[in-house]
Amino acid sequence: MLGGTLVVSVVLAGCGASGWGSAGGGGGADTINVLMVNNSQMVDLQKLTTDNFTAKTGIKVNYTVLPENDVRDKISQEFSSQAGQYDVATVSNFEIPIYARSKWIAPLSDYIAKDTAFDQDDILKPMTESMSKDGVVYGEPFYGESSFLMYRKDVLDSKGITMPANPTWDQVADIAAKVDGAQPNMKGICLRGQPGWGQIFAPLTTVVNTFGGTWFEKDWTPGVNAKPFVDATNFYVKLIQAHGEKGAPQAGFTECLNNLVQGNVAMWYDATSAAGSLEAADSPVKGKIGYVAAPVKLTKSSGWLYSWAWGIQMASTKKDNAWKFVSWASSKEYEELVGQKLGWSKVPAGKRSSTYDNPDYLKVASAFATPTKAAIESADPNNPGVQPRPAPGIQFVDIPEFPDLGTQVSQDVSSAIADRMSVQQALDNGQELAEDVADRYQSKGGQ
Repeated sequence: MLGGTLVVSVVLAGCGASGWGSAGGGGGADTINVLMVNNSQMVDLQKLTTDNFTAKTGIKVNYTVLPENDVRDKISQEFSSQAGQYDVATVSNFEIPIYARSKWIAPLSDYIAKDTAFDQDDILKPMTESMSKDGVVYGEPFYGESSFLMYRKDVLDSKGITMPANPTWDQVADIAAKVDGAQPNMKGICLRGQPGWGQIFAPLTTVVNTFGGTWFEKDWTPGVNAKPFVDATNFYVKLIQAHGEKGAPQAGFTECLNNLVQGNVAMWYDATSAAGSLEAADSPVKGKIGYVAAPVKLTKSSGWLYSWAWGIQMASTKKDNAWKFVSWASSKEYEELVGQKLGWSKVPAGKRSSTYDNPDYLKVASAFATPTKAAIESADPNNPGVQPRPAPGIQFVDIPEFPDLGTQVSQDVSSAIADRMSVQQALDNGQELAEDVADRYQSKGGQ
């Protein structure tokens, strides 16, 4: 589940993996080449394309489908070289602003203005903002997510605990202590501890934000070992050590999902996309989970924002047909098609306001639809903390250097969870790394 794992790298290197279906390049005027990640909702799209999109438009779509890490490497290579082999690729709200600054990705605003049926106003505002630069839209979401707190209603009820609709992190820590051991072998909470900027630092950076910390100040002054960042990380690490899951230094999205499903933990803070698995027909915890806003301390909200989206390569010679594909794959019409053909639980949600007014979708998503929409709508990629930032991003800093920086720091924070070093030492090391990154931007005048 991509949105939940967020394991990404923007490295300008190729990969040796091969995908499914036709390779990129070639094809006639009515053929486009799409490079995309191999998650289940994209595979559904691939299955539905010929009988629906191609039959209606006459445009054939050649897909190349790769695992996440491989596809990101290939997309980076393709867009940075402007090879023009692929017309459309799956990109996220991390890559889109970076690619837009480099003029690797085509602006979509003119297409949007002419295609009134697409209804850009129906796209949730934070999604549009996160895929725009200087007011110009460069990507359209296929599906999106934020983050929220998930908890076992029955376990809290057994302890006489009422979960606040908008909990603070102090309240969450208090509840975790009270429900730790509420059932045999049950811990209070699961939080990611696995190294990786898209693993532990996806949730942890949102905690840093709401504690008043930041990776970089507006002028690129690093804040990794500043008091708010240290306080947030100490809080997170101590909460895991005191009441978190077993094997926390190796626990990522998948491990925490399994822990909640299997009854090993009473709470979990993570991606809204997890709810579909928790409420699946065969889930042992279906109907037992409550969903509330991401916990806060100094900010009004703290949920992250992420999307798999579509971008059109600037070098594409088939942009008009590429837009027809993008507008179909991100449309209300496509969501209806998936609901009718494959079931409403498979709809790629999290991007359109109308999805959350659809009675057919709400029948299968009633437990989490409203808190998911609220989490996405409250996310602010441009102002996620208490101070101005030099680059957008909630759970990341939207610069090419961040994946490497975040991953290196995460390795030491994971070691702190395992009691192999102190949080202070981990973040002092991180500060040195962040200073190297900051020097590049300060020397370029903040560009």
